[in-house]
Amino acid sequence: MLTRRLFCVGMLLILAGETPALAQSIVVASTTSTQDSGLFDYILPLFEKETGIDVKVVAQGTGQALDTGRRGDADVVFVHAKAQEEKFIQEGFGVKRSDVMYNDFVLIGPKSDPAGVSGMTDIAAALVSIKEKEAPFVSRGDRSGTHSTELTLWKEAGVDIEAAKGPWYKDIGQGMGAALNTASAMNAYVLSDRGTWLSFRNRGDLAISVEGDKRLFNQYGVMLVNPEKHPDVKAELGQIFIDWLIGPEGQTAIGEYEIDGQQLFFPNASGQRI
Repeated sequence: MLTRRLFCVGMLLILAGETPALAQSIVVASTTSTQDSGLFDYILPLFEKETGIDVKVVAQGTGQALDTGRRGDADVVFVHAKAQEEKFIQEGFGVKRSDVMYNDFVLIGPKSDPAGVSGMTDIAAALVSIKEKEAPFVSRGDRSGTHSTELTLWKEAGVDIEAAKGPWYKDIGQGMGAALNTASAMNAYVLSDRGTWLSFRNRGDLAISVEGDKRLFNQYGVMLVNPEKHPDVKAELGQIFIDWLIGPEGQTAIGEYEIDGQQLFFPNASGQRI
C-alpha cells in the first residue's frame, strides 16, 4: 500500500515537472515535547530514509500548533490535547484524528520539597499543598497541551489559579525545556511530560515529586490539515507520514525510542494501553 502510494506520488511529481527536492517535503506542526524529548530526531530519519519525504517540524505549544494548522501553514498537526484536537476536526480544519502514542505527566519539584508533596499519588492534593504554602511554581503559560492540563488540574483541585496567582506562581509563556530550566534555576515545582523530563539534563536539585495519578495520562494525536480549507496542503505526502506514524514501522520506532534504558512514549494507534 505504502509502496504503491509512493510510486503514484513520484509519477505525479514527474508529470508535473516538479523536482523531488522541492516537492518531497511536508511541514508538521507539533508540540515542544516531541521535539525536546528527542523523539523526532530518532524517528524522522527512519521515515525519510524509507519514503524520501523530508519533514520540517515547527515545534510549538499545542494551541499555537493548531493555529498554525488553521492558517494552512502546516500539512500535518501532531499534538496532545484531545479536546482541542476534536474541536479542530469539528471546525473543518483537520481530516480525521488518530491516536499515535501516550505517556504521562509528572510533577517535578525540588528535592528539599517545601510543599511536602514528594511521594504523593494524588495530584490535586499536591497542588493544593503547593498553593497553601505558596511554594515556587513554574507554569508554561503558552496554551500548550501541558499548560491546558495544568489548568484543568488546578480546577479539579478546587483552586482558582487566576485568583490565587502571586509571586510564588511564575507564568513564563514558553516551551517545556524553558519551563524546566526556569524551575531548575528557581528550585520550583513544574508540570512536565515524562518524555521531556527524561531527556532533560539541567536538573539541578529537581526530581519527580508526584506521579501515577490517572489524571496525568497524556495522549498524543495526529491530523491532516484539511486541503478543502487550504488547497496548498500536501495532502498526499502528509497522509503518507500519518500512515507511517500509525502503521507498524512508525509504531515500532516510537516504542523503541529510549533514554538511559527508559521508554519515553508508548505507541497506541490500535487504541490499546499497557
